[in-house]
Amino acid sequence: MNNEIKLVAIDLDGTLLNSRHKLSARNRSAIESAQRQGVEVVLATGKTRHAAEDLIDSLGIDSPGIYMQGLITYNADGSVRTRIVMAKESVSRVIALGEEFGFGALAYSDNRTFALRVDEFAIKMTEYGEPHVETIAAWPQLLDTFDINKVVLYGEENQVTTLRRAIDARLDGAVHVTRANVDGMIEVLPPNTSKGGAVKTLLEELGIDPSRALAVGDGENDIEMLQAVGIGVAMGNATQVLKDVADVIVPHNDEDGVAVALEEFVLGEKTAQK
Repeated sequence: MNNEIKLVAIDLDGTLLNSRHKLSARNRSAIESAQRQGVEVVLATGKTRHAAEDLIDSLGIDSPGIYMQGLITYNADGSVRTRIVMAKESVSRVIALGEEFGFGALAYSDNRTFALRVDEFAIKMTEYGEPHVETIAAWPQLLDTFDINKVVLYGEENQVTTLRRAIDARLDGAVHVTRANVDGMIEVLPPNTSKGGAVKTLLEELGIDPSRALAVGDGENDIEMLQAVGIGVAMGNATQVLKDVADVIVPHNDEDGVAVALEEFVLGEKTAQK
């Protein structure tokens, strides 16, 4: 496969970054080597671009990047390439339904996040590099002022399935629900959107055949992305639903799984396990 892959799309938390949210020396080396070969290295995360800016600068990434579960694709210089927002009515209904089931809500608008209060979960998001949450008095005023890309609902893990079913039943296709590999959290997006959709669009725009692309992830929100490319790679710590659709499973994110994938399928070193 050496020299066949022209684009790699890589998730961040639980994938490229280890459990301490750090980039290992081996992963860094593999990415830098891939870039020297002319491979487009595309960061593809559910987070805002704000959370990845230090990493972009550190690695010298000069390819577009996919953020907020595929809702915003940025050019290398930080300008917006594509942007998708939710219908205001959908945002209101999702937040109200979450509250009905005892879930808190964070609303994302480009590189900003908003909530009624800053609690432990909101603080935890800053540990993932997300912007500090801005508190608001009420949701209607926010929706009159800002476009919202996505809503994160968070609460008890044992209530997540029940809430998802309620959203599917009551909003009837008006939104798309997905999950990163974080307990007690779901992400609600505009319909028919995903990282995979953004990857498909970017491949078309760059003139790269999907068979010459590779994607690596660890969560349910990476399913469409792995299905959109020629080689779909799941981390050893990935959820089972992602492993079930992957072509290859590599070691844990604390064991340089991304480097293992790049070394075999991009750099030509045989280390990955099927």
